[in-house]
Amino acid sequence: MQLRVVTPAQIVFEGTARSLVAPAWDGWVGVLPGHAPFLTLMGEGPMTVETESGDRQSFEIGGGVMKVESNTVTVLADHVATG
Repeated sequence: MQLRVVTPAQIVFEGTARSLVAPAWDGWVGVLPGHAPFLTLMGEGPMTVETESGDRQSFEIGGGVMKVESNTVTVLADHVATG
C-alpha cells in the first residue's frame, strides 16, 4: 500500500508499506494492504511502519487525521518526530 505522512511543514515519509500501527484518538489502529476505507482522528504516540523492504521505521505522531482509501494511507499530522 502507498503511505504518505505529512505535516504542515514537510513530507515526512512517502513510499510503499506492508503495514502500520498508529495511535488513533480512541486507541490503536493497524492497517494492512486492502484495508477497508477508514477515516480517524490521530492521537499522540508512536506510529510504526514496516516498509516494503521489511525495515521498520518509527514516528512520534501528535494529532491530525488518517485516511485509508484504495490501498493508499494518508496521515496529515499536526507534528511528527522521527525516531
